[in-house]
Amino acid sequence: MFSKILIANRGEIACRVAATARRLGIRTVAVYSEADADALHVQACDEAVLIGGPAPRDSYLRGERIVAAALATGAQAVHPGYGFLSENEDFAQACADAGLAFIGPPPSAIKAMGLKAESKQLMERAGVPLVPGYHGADQDPALLAREAARIGFPVLIKASAGGGGKGMRIVTQADEFAAALASCQREARNSFGDDAVLVERYVTRPRHIEIQVFADAHGHCVYLFERDCSVQRRHQKVLEEAPAPGLGEARRAEMGAAAVAAAQAVGYVGAGTVEFIAEPTEDGDLRFFFMEMNTRLQVEHPVTEAITGLDLVEWQLRVAAGEPLPLRQDQLQRHGHAIEARICAENPDAQFLPATGTLQVYRTPEATAFERGSVRIDAGVREGDAISPHYDSMIAKLIVHGADRAQALARLDAALAQMHIVGVHNNVAFLRRVVGTRSFAQPDLDTALIERERAALFDAPPLALPVAAAGAVAHALAVEAAAQDADPWSRRDAWRLHGAALRRFDLEVHGAHQVFTLERSHRGEQVLVHGGERWPFACVARGGARHDVTLGERRWSLAVHAVGERLGVFAAEGSALLTHVDPIAHAGEGAAEGGRLSAPMPGKVIALLARPGEAVTQGQPLAVMEAMKMEHTLTAPRDGTVAELLYAVGDQVLEGAELLRLAPIE
Repeated sequence: MFSKILIANRGEIACRVAATARRLGIRTVAVYSEADADALHVQACDEAVLIGGPAPRDSYLRGERIVAAALATGAQAVHPGYGFLSENEDFAQACADAGLAFIGPPPSAIKAMGLKAESKQLMERAGVPLVPGYHGADQDPALLAREAARIGFPVLIKASAGGGGKGMRIVTQADEFAAALASCQREARNSFGDDAVLVERYVTRPRHIEIQVFADAHGHCVYLFERDCSVQRRHQKVLEEAPAPGLGEARRAEMGAAAVAAAQAVGYVGAGTVEFIAEPTEDGDLRFFFMEMNTRLQVEHPVTEAITGLDLVEWQLRVAAGEPLPLRQDQLQRHGHAIEARICAENPDAQFLPATGTLQVYRTPEATAFERGSVRIDAGVREGDAISPHYDSMIAKLIVHGADRAQALARLDAALAQMHIVGVHNNVAFLRRVVGTRSFAQPDLDTALIERERAALFDAPPLALPVAAAGAVAHALAVEAAAQDADPWSRRDAWRLHGAALRRFDLEVHGAHQVFTLERSHRGEQVLVHGGERWPFACVARGGARHDVTLGERRWSLAVHAVGERLGVFAAEGSALLTHVDPIAHAGEGAAEGGRLSAPMPGKVIALLARPGEAVTQGQPLAVMEAMKMEHTLTAPRDGTVAELLYAVGDQVLEGAELLRLAPIE
């Protein structure tokens, strides 16, 4: 076994690898960019080496610097994590050339599976079923358009070197193909340095089921069951679970055998995932097709660990050190059900745009060991850390385990309710709504679940407005009570010789200005008023952020976290973000800001689609930005004429920056 390894990654996966290495007595070396000098993964390792600037191309994608750091620190092996250089055959070869063990497959296997088109040709020869499509080397746009027509719409364009939903577009009709192809190629070129694509029939009700495989250098290969990753947005996974609901034992064994055959066809060694698209058949079974093989550890590997009781990183280390697989296929067993939720910095209500900012409040449920509990948190951040535009938007992974799926679902919802994040847009409340949908609970799974449940997911109200406001009021009263204890002359308890006292609270909730009034009688009775509604009100501060609030005839346990004028109110039923509003300043606001085309997040302008003087209509695409490795098309907020372009292609812009000026049509 190795005595020291270098972890060529950042964030939660670097922390995850470091934890297993520490348990095995292996020393670890971290690498970090200038933006990550104080990152959690740096502190999790025994040593750390600075390798460059904040942008990945200046640091985490600089293979020669990583190899040099490993040699300089005496590391014997390099663990690539996932993303960055984990599936880069040149990096794997550079490690081998330097005498370093690469904790992953051999370069030849990475190369064989790295290009989707070539890998599908290889799988076809190995007898693994494929989705009908075009996987050829000729990338002439006219040829690709003809192939799409031959296959039949809808089709899916996919970057041949891609992954993570990047460089992927669904095309439903022929006249959309050229624009979608250009966008797909551009994103693929920026993300992977290769704009080659393949075109396949788009399966309209697909399930995304993947098989975890493991192989050693002694000719042994096993599959560690499957994961269902069907719940996705923007072709990226949101929830993953194991085992796949409704998958019969015969089909499970058939898919496992196909995955092992795929791995053996390329001489695979280490951890890998064979991904399949599955669609229902008329007899209620599933038909499956090979999609791709990821030649690395997957983000969702913890659900496999939960149901098998195994540490897959330990298996990676042992196999890379030349040891045989710890278990045979007939020794592998499943226990219970596990679900993973990806906690991301993004705004679900704005088409999942990635978000940046500081985790001013970051509270998580208490993690418990799987053998005696149910909750695991994999994270690379802590409270006070910044979510940077340079890297992936994932904040953490929340994994739960139960005796069966129903118990796992209940535990996941309870754990999500204890995830309190303020300071950056996030998807926690959205995930709770997904888990609560009829489709997910039944389960009726496919990659269109989020779109199918749109009304429940995007039009559903958050925590009831009166309850959220009651939390804000309770917090304000608790803060004032604490101040009164320190200074009795600062009392603001509304005591009067005669009559009732009124206290106004101006709050902004989801962009709307709301006015609540707290009435307090001479006898101390309180009533919260909003519009024509009145609720008897009482509250008790329980210490920290906790408040017991009685509103009408119901009592609520609320957690309220304040950051400046912003308040996050969290309850078992949901959460809400509120902002205290200055009513004088609010009265002076006008509509002057309406109709601006502004950057919704920090990023780079990669295309401007209109010229000065051009008349445009509301909803017309005007610009394309790249942020957190994804493309985002910005459309005209109203009809108008482009008066001036304020930035050029290639410029980096801040969130809120006005990209161009629109003048009214004369």
